[in-house]
Amino acid sequence: MREGIHPDYKQTAIKCACGNVIETGSTKENIFVEICSKCHPFFTGKQKFVDAGGRVERFRKRLEASKK
Repeated sequence: MREGIHPDYKQTAIKCACGNVIETGSTKENIFVEICSKCHPFFTGKQKFVDAGGRVERFRKRLEASKK
């Protein structure tokens, strides 16, 4: 490999909003994430319901209007 062209690879911690800490190697230091495998609904089996900007309510209104 050529010298001086590769970034430094170091041990770092990935910290999730749920409090989970994962030790790994990376070129970045102290990585913060909002969701990880410990709290993600796909892996936990628990569905978190997040309504982004009233989209669910608008969908329900359209659905009710189409049934009439």
